[in-house]
Amino acid sequence: MNVKAIAAAAVMSIAASGALAQAKPETLVKQRQAAMTLQSKYFGPMRMMGLGKMPYDAAVVARNAPMLDALARMPWDGFTANTKDIKTGALPAVYSDVAKFKEAEDRFMAETAKLVSISKSGDEAAIKAQIVAIDKSCSGCHETYRERQ
Repeated sequence: MNVKAIAAAAVMSIAASGALAQAKPETLVKQRQAAMTLQSKYFGPMRMMGLGKMPYDAAVVARNAPMLDALARMPWDGFTANTKDIKTGALPAVYSDVAKFKEAEDRFMAETAKLVSISKSGDEAAIKAQIVAIDKSCSGCHETYRERQ
């Protein structure tokens, strides 16, 4: 890569990070909620399989696991301090216990990454066990950081 390309990439990176910092709080909330809605879309069928409420379908897991893994990384930068006064399902602990919320975020991302890896093995029992681990990660975070719905 030449120096001009590296400089251009650096400028684009700085501009992108500045744009995120300047995003309206309402926009950040909509984006994080959209990412979580899509997480539900791709995790829902796998969750049902993991819990034995739907027949296992390796093709669905092969398609959905990488999608969930990508989506698992998306909502977190939308939980900024300037969004705490917007009425959402997020509980105050999201903003007051940032370190523990970050731990929950990291746990979820790690569990989804494991699913992608395990799903390549074709081991149905291991895949289902990992789906249940993701479900526990989701539930644990929702119990602590989301209003009951």
